[in-house]
Amino acid sequence: MGSLDKAGACRYLGRMKELLRTNDPTVIAFATALLEGEGIAAFAMDVHMSVLEGSIGILPRRLMVRDADLFIARAVLRDNGIDVGDGA
Repeated sequence: MGSLDKAGACRYLGRMKELLRTNDPTVIAFATALLEGEGIAAFAMDVHMSVLEGSIGILPRRLMVRDADLFIARAVLRDNGIDVGDGA
């Protein structure tokens, strides 16, 4: 299924959950690639906030997935060494 575009994300927004929050854009890119490899659609939010913050990396970016994919998406990231927190 791959990454969701903006229109696709808007359709699913009510059913999306935050999977990951980080200040490191490379983690977002790596996590997105891992999820795409597993057929899990993901949408990165707040990626354009660097324009407002001056590209200093103080505002975290979020990676969202559909609620139905959250459990398996967490497992995929954990299996590849990405900390997804406690799920709270």
